[in-house]
Amino acid sequence: MSLMVSSRQTQAADHEKPLFAYVGTFSSPLRDVLPTQVDLPPGNGRGIHIFKVNRDTGAMTAAGTYRMGTSPSSLVVSADGRRMYSANETDRVGTDKQGTVSSFAIDHPSGQLKRLNTVPSGGAGPTYVNIDPSGRNLLVANYFGGSVAVLPILDDGQLDHASDVQVDEGEIGPTTATHAPQGSFAISGHDRTHAHMIQTDASGRFALHADLGLDKIFVWKFDADKGVLTPNNPASISLPAGDGPRHFHFHPNGRWFYSIQEEGSTIVLFDYDPNSGRLTARQTVSTLPAEFTGSNFCSEILVSADGKYVYAGNRLHDSIGIFSVGDDGELSYVGEEWTRGNYPRSFQFDPSGNFLYCCNQRADHIAVFRVHRDSGGLTFTNHYVPVGNPSCIVFLDLAKTSDRALQPE
Repeated sequence: MSLMVSSRQTQAADHEKPLFAYVGTFSSPLRDVLPTQVDLPPGNGRGIHIFKVNRDTGAMTAAGTYRMGTSPSSLVVSADGRRMYSANETDRVGTDKQGTVSSFAIDHPSGQLKRLNTVPSGGAGPTYVNIDPSGRNLLVANYFGGSVAVLPILDDGQLDHASDVQVDEGEIGPTTATHAPQGSFAISGHDRTHAHMIQTDASGRFALHADLGLDKIFVWKFDADKGVLTPNNPASISLPAGDGPRHFHFHPNGRWFYSIQEEGSTIVLFDYDPNSGRLTARQTVSTLPAEFTGSNFCSEILVSADGKYVYAGNRLHDSIGIFSVGDDGELSYVGEEWTRGNYPRSFQFDPSGNFLYCCNQRADHIAVFRVHRDSGGLTFTNHYVPVGNPSCIVFLDLAKTSDRALQPE
């Protein structure tokens, strides 16, 4: 009996510990961009917005803002919850106008941020950051620079200058996507190379990154000790011409890999071999209803923690497509949910998996949905959170910082 009481007391104490959300925003207009750039957020954000989250209702209450005018559009939190890193997309430093990446200390229990340092990102327009499984390296995708970089994380959490920078090369894909919906004018990144995302597999032995302009996913052997990327064999795999791979997400089993294509509005299922780092395409499905025509730009893709559902973001259609995952990893369309706003750039589950938070970039708010774990469905909670040009959201659960990482996978 005493053990049961003690367990309940521990759970209750953990429930009282703060759950924080951090929202990265566009806090200045995009400048020095190619004339083909279709997404030009005006910079309505104020930097990194901090919220306390109600675990029972999903509601968010403002808890501060770390003001930055450099558009910290991608964030990642370290596994111990003590550090945060931001990709500063609109910063321009040096003769090659590189973006920057900043490191922060997170105060416990207030959740407030203190900047540690800022370094060049290894290319223009950094749009994605992630930490490798060793916790010793930050991986950066530079969209406008068409490059990926490795930045060592020092013992005090500060960032060192890049230990490796790889610049994408190859033939640019066509401006008409192979799988574009009928009547689509969704042309965004087929003007040059555009590295959009980079992440390692669960082992940290291989790093993969998507280049939208080249219609390729690159695979690298990754040396975490040296912070160096070496081309795998094969070094890349091609997606259908013009479809534009943007983001991807591994299934929890580590063997299925889902890539979302920005201009083709598709999800491609790959089989992933964790021993060789090789990808083999097996299924392609549309992110949109069968009757849809016109233009759409896909954005985010997430696999639920239990591996049963995949969620796909559609900008202009302004929906989240919901797919069930079969025993073989193949996807079946379940339905869709309106995002309650304009241009859903990204979305994320809270640590419990009970709520999904959608960043509606052009609507200047985050919409909160309850997740139905049995069906995969989403129900709007009637909770809107005002944030100018939200780009991404990450969580810090002070009840769980000691036992698992809290950044998007």
